[in-house]
Amino acid sequence: MPRELTQRQQEIYNFIARAIRKKGYPPTIREIMDQFEIASTNGVRTTLAALEKKGHIKRRPMLSRGIELTEQVERDVPNVSTADVRQVPVLGRVAAGQPILAIENADETVAVDASFLSSGDVFALLVEGDSMVNVGILDGDYVLARHQTTANQGEIIVAIIDGEATVKRYYVDGDGVQLIAENESYSPIVVEPDQEFRIAGKIVSLMRRF
Repeated sequence: MPRELTQRQQEIYNFIARAIRKKGYPPTIREIMDQFEIASTNGVRTTLAALEKKGHIKRRPMLSRGIELTEQVERDVPNVSTADVRQVPVLGRVAAGQPILAIENADETVAVDASFLSSGDVFALLVEGDSMVNVGILDGDYVLARHQTTANQGEIIVAIIDGEATVKRYYVDGDGVQLIAENESYSPIVVEPDQEFRIAGKIVSLMRRF
C-alpha cells in the first residue's frame, strides 16, 4: 500500500502523473527542476527516491524520462479540471534547426494545464525541425516559454538572431554567445558581434498533439 506523501512530494507526484496522462510520457529531472524552481538535480532525485520508496513511482535510471507510476496508484492520477486550464498565446513558429522568421503577434492560443506552468508571463511557439530531439523536443511540438531576457549557462532558450527565432541551449564563453543543438547533426550557432541577438524566453515545458 503506498504511503502518505508530504505536500511537496504530492505536488511533484501530481505534476508527473498529469504529464503522463496528458502527454503520454513523464517529465525529465530538468523539467521538474524548472517547474518547481529546485536549485539542483540532487533535490529532484531526493524527492523521486522518496516517491519510489513510498510506493508511488518506479524509476528506470538509464532513461531521461524513466519515471513510471506504480500499478497501485495509476488509477488515482488526478484529472485536469477546467479551472486548472490556462490559455497560452501562440506567438508563431520557432526553429529547432536553422533560425526561421519569428512572428510575435498571437493569432491563436493553446489550452495548457496550469500545473505545467511556472510563474511569469508564458507564451507558446510551434516547433519546426529536429535539432532538439535529444531532449524530447520534436517537430510539431509546442514549446512553452517564460518571457525573460537573461539565461544561465546550458538553459534552453528562445533566441532571436537578426529577427529570426530558434530554440537552443545557451552558452557564453570568451568568444561570445553560442547556441547548441541537442542533435549531433547540427553545428553550434555562433552569434557574431554584428548580429542583433536577444533572449526572448526560457523553455519551461512543451505540448505534443497526437
